[in-house]
Amino acid sequence: MLYFLFNYLDSLNFPGARLFTFISFRSAGAVITSLIISLLIGKRIIKFLQKKQVGEVVRNLGLEGQYKKEGTPSMGGVIILASIIIPTLLFAKLGNVYIILMLITTLWLGLIGFLDDYIKIFKKNKEGLAGRFKIAGQIVLGIIVGLTLFFSNEVRIAEKVDVANLTLRERHEMLTTSMNIPAKGEITLERKSTKTTIPFVKNNEFDYAWLVSFINAEYRRPFTWIVFVIIVIFIVTSVSNGANLTDGLDGLATGTSAIIGTALAILAYVSSNIIYANYLNIMYIPGSEELVIFASAFIGATIGFLWYNSFPAQVFMGDTGSLALGGIIAVFAVIIRKELLIPILCGIFLVENLSVVLQVSWFKRTKRKYGAGRRIFLMAPLHHHYQKKGFPEPKIVTRFWIVAIILAVISIVTLKIR
Repeated sequence: MLYFLFNYLDSLNFPGARLFTFISFRSAGAVITSLIISLLIGKRIIKFLQKKQVGEVVRNLGLEGQYKKEGTPSMGGVIILASIIIPTLLFAKLGNVYIILMLITTLWLGLIGFLDDYIKIFKKNKEGLAGRFKIAGQIVLGIIVGLTLFFSNEVRIAEKVDVANLTLRERHEMLTTSMNIPAKGEITLERKSTKTTIPFVKNNEFDYAWLVSFINAEYRRPFTWIVFVIIVIFIVTSVSNGANLTDGLDGLATGTSAIIGTALAILAYVSSNIIYANYLNIMYIPGSEELVIFASAFIGATIGFLWYNSFPAQVFMGDTGSLALGGIIAVFAVIIRKELLIPILCGIFLVENLSVVLQVSWFKRTKRKYGAGRRIFLMAPLHHHYQKKGFPEPKIVTRFWIVAIILAVISIVTLKIR
């Protein structure tokens, strides 16, 4: 909103209005605003939740000190959502397709998480929203994101194209915009693409269209978008549920998300800047610079929430926050074509997810084979395994953060190491 206001004031030569044209200024404004919002409204929301007796219902997991958390206000994810959405609305270009997708993701998964928390707390149903409805909601979001990224004309990347391989439509677009078409050689052209980035590989672009290359070219396009959408759905559900499983200790999911968000902001910035993109020889994505503003709001929101969520937590984010955080990270990575980095960047979420899958699978298998189930870990997700081993909660969280920082640095280093 403020962007359009100051853009208009700049056209009137209003002093200082041009500052809003700079990504750095708007990003700084977004992170500061999100911090202020989370810190100011956080305390009031916590008091409101306490007044309404919106407290955590603790299940008996046999963990030391678990009942100390009984009654701690939950559904604090609304603090994170507000602290992301408001600065984004104020500082970003709201017509940008990527910003629209990120806002939809935040609101959609925030609503699903809110319904889950509402059922748990107010309806006294410990199971919350049925798993099939959560998955269905994540699938719908994946379809929306996948179809938009595939079909929207605003979603393009800049790549070098041999003049001989230009389509008639591309030639027509270039002529209508008075661009010169050389007789031969390569030109840089913004075009629709299903390419993504492969980490640690020199020629590091992979085209999802290759997965359906065995199909006759005449019928290939429908299969290409179906495959692309399925991949997006898988990424969204996996990362969203991974973040949800990680949210089991004070500050664990919040701090980890802040670290991941910082890495994504850096990746988005270099991908949206043609100078840095050319220097690093990475994919240039026009229009994605607005995502840096969203990421700044995301970082400010998570750090601000950590003020109240660090040990001992005054409030829990609940599924309202955790589902949204994971979904935001997943969609953001897909948009900037860095989704293949997710196993590294979101390694904490991945390991937490795998620990549950392995524990359940091994228990079921050994129960069928021996008549009694056996466990790989003392308890899953993995952070509970270390609790069972007697590690203090703050130490577990701090060490997970350190691992998350290492993984984030490795993810950024992939820009150069191939």
